[in-house]
Amino acid sequence: MSGGCGIGKSTSTLFIFLFVFVSIQATRPPFACDQKDRATKNFPFCQTNLPIGDRVRDLIGRLTLQEKVKLLGNNAAAVPRLGIKGYEWWSEALHGVSNVGPGTKFGGEFPGATSFPQVITTAASFNASLWEEIGRVVSDEARAMYNGEMGGLTYWSPNVNILRDPRWGRGQETPGEDPVVAAVYAERYVRGLQGNEEGDRLKVAACCKHYTAYDLDNWSGVDRFHFNAKVSKQDIEDTFDVPFRSCVKEGKVASIMCSYNQVNGIPTCADPELLRKTIRGGWGLNGYIVSDCDSVGVFYDSQHYTSTPEEAAAAAIKAGLDLDCGPFLSQHTENAVHIGILKETAIDTNLANTVAVQMRLGMFDGEPSAQQYGHLGPRDVCSPSHQELAVEAARQGIVLLKNHGPALPLSPRRHRTVAVVGPNSDVTVTMIGNYAGVACGYTSPLQGISKYAKTIHQKGCGDVACTDDKLFAGAVNAARQADATVLVMGLDQSIEAEFRDRTGLLLPGFQQELISEVSKASRGPVVLVLMSGGPVDVTFANNDPRIGGIVWAGYPGQAGGAAIADVLFGAHNPGGKLPMTWYPQEYLKNLPMTTMDMRSNLAKGYPGRTYRFYKGPLVYPFGHGLSYTKFITTIFEAPKTLAIPIDGRHTSNSSTITNKSIRVTHTKCSKLSIQIHIDVKNVGPKDGSHTLLVFSKPPVDVWVPHKQLVAFQKVYVPARSKQRVAINIHVCKYLSVVDKAGVRRISIGEHSIHIGDAKHSLSLQASVLGVIKS
Repeated sequence: MSGGCGIGKSTSTLFIFLFVFVSIQATRPPFACDQKDRATKNFPFCQTNLPIGDRVRDLIGRLTLQEKVKLLGNNAAAVPRLGIKGYEWWSEALHGVSNVGPGTKFGGEFPGATSFPQVITTAASFNASLWEEIGRVVSDEARAMYNGEMGGLTYWSPNVNILRDPRWGRGQETPGEDPVVAAVYAERYVRGLQGNEEGDRLKVAACCKHYTAYDLDNWSGVDRFHFNAKVSKQDIEDTFDVPFRSCVKEGKVASIMCSYNQVNGIPTCADPELLRKTIRGGWGLNGYIVSDCDSVGVFYDSQHYTSTPEEAAAAAIKAGLDLDCGPFLSQHTENAVHIGILKETAIDTNLANTVAVQMRLGMFDGEPSAQQYGHLGPRDVCSPSHQELAVEAARQGIVLLKNHGPALPLSPRRHRTVAVVGPNSDVTVTMIGNYAGVACGYTSPLQGISKYAKTIHQKGCGDVACTDDKLFAGAVNAARQADATVLVMGLDQSIEAEFRDRTGLLLPGFQQELISEVSKASRGPVVLVLMSGGPVDVTFANNDPRIGGIVWAGYPGQAGGAAIADVLFGAHNPGGKLPMTWYPQEYLKNLPMTTMDMRSNLAKGYPGRTYRFYKGPLVYPFGHGLSYTKFITTIFEAPKTLAIPIDGRHTSNSSTITNKSIRVTHTKCSKLSIQIHIDVKNVGPKDGSHTLLVFSKPPVDVWVPHKQLVAFQKVYVPARSKQRVAINIHVCKYLSVVDKAGVRRISIGEHSIHIGDAKHSLSLQASVLGVIKS
């Protein structure tokens, strides 16, 4: 009934708004420093006009040892006498607010949150502004849920590990195999999450994980709790540490998480070289370091790194660990102090880092509703604009791998009936991957395609394991009846996941046989759509002329089916590029996941890893992705030579210029960059976005990459038009290489710059006081 109580529409809306707003204010009492509490509101740590450092020192000075140690775990205890409530530090927001951690829950006015595509899919967009915008939306929803007492403000995301091995079950959580892409993703997603607040203030506190050289979960009897990653200084510097350095230095992240594994015999969470010296000292972390969950207990119980639990607690705290995800530090730190192997002042130092982050979040500023984000509530979660961004992110991440004929796009006029086949053809939860929450709602591939054409649906396999061919006949019959056939195949979390690495790269079970049988029977074009986090060897499909199109959708999020259909029917022109190499199954022959070396050693039969160091056979290369239009890229303007100024203090140092290279630390190139002007022409019939991938091939040396990505940019170009793009490349950061000692150097000589088919030669020369040195 409308207007039954005499309340007009606008008045009713206002009433609902006020009710929700007031209810949020009422349900989120202050974490600390309640102005109604006369006993605590005048403490210096509650005075917002004081510097945060002074407030932190005042608070810690009031705590007893017993109270301090109870604040060292993720489930931090309350301190009632100081008016401080308990706090759960562990929440997750990998690609949307998640309930994986105990700090966040769904229900009531917050039944779900926007679930964006899994990170590997979003990375395929190569759109840094999109990554930051997703972070901003996620932090809006996180703040809203905090106001409604359904979540915290500390989110242990993103995962910026390098996808070194294609079998890794958690590769789906990462931005892929390239350090530069992972570094930019880390910076931009963190910026989106944490906001651009004045001073040190934080919208939410992000966390880059898992530091470092962590990319094995459970393979061939080796698990992450027992694995010792033997990594060279060279690989640490030019591969594994790159995203984390960017996360801290450019992203200004509030936290870093150390990993389960050991690196060169030392648990990462007990290594002062990694934590105290590198993260905090070298990179300047302004925040806290947290362990992966139960990592301290793992290096005591499973790795037997120390003899007693007290020694383990002391080792972690002395190394620079501030917070333990788990109970270990809360249980054993006090006794470590009593027996004299740890000073209480060490606890104070580390505790100051966590408390400072809470203060930067406003948790000690009293009433949350009176603060900057206090207005956010249920209406800001799963809003129409947020859900539309989830669809757009999926569209931008989808990669067109093959388009023979061309088979795509399909036409609603010519392809009025479409057979939709495969174990992933009508999935929902599969599309959001792992570390996901409860989605606002779903659009499956079948539902998406049904908006464009009449569909005949047959799964063909009961699930992705596809253990038999009992359902093949129905799928084959559907293909015979339809004007076109779409097979939605691939993987899910039963095949690749945390603590579940793959043993091979082929499609599971009888999926390949199903694809081939249906393709033979189809009377119209056949399109294969793949859902997966890691690469899949589909050489058979790429070589099969009956399969006209192949599309990789990754795990495309809550609206993945709508995005897939938009691409298949041409409503969206695909522009995604693969953020990882797709290897053939043969690549894995005699290649243990446990071998960490990035560089190849062909004399020993070791092929190398990722596009930077592997030159063997491929299914699809890193950066591959087709479009429904044609782009032509040319270099309009670029410098041909550049002098690298050497710091005068190092001109006599024999290590400054060695083997035709210069130590980066001995140059004056903090602001030295080159600018390349690129023309992108769309000579085809459809508007579209093109990803410019700029590669550099350094002067030849046995230890340099074959090529390395130095810049990327997404550019939208209407049909039959041209865009000129200027790309800046920081010389020391991106044109440098790392020698065997782990020293970053600039190779002098000819650097070959590649952008698609366009090539340019850039000569870098050493310069002392304006004099070029050869």
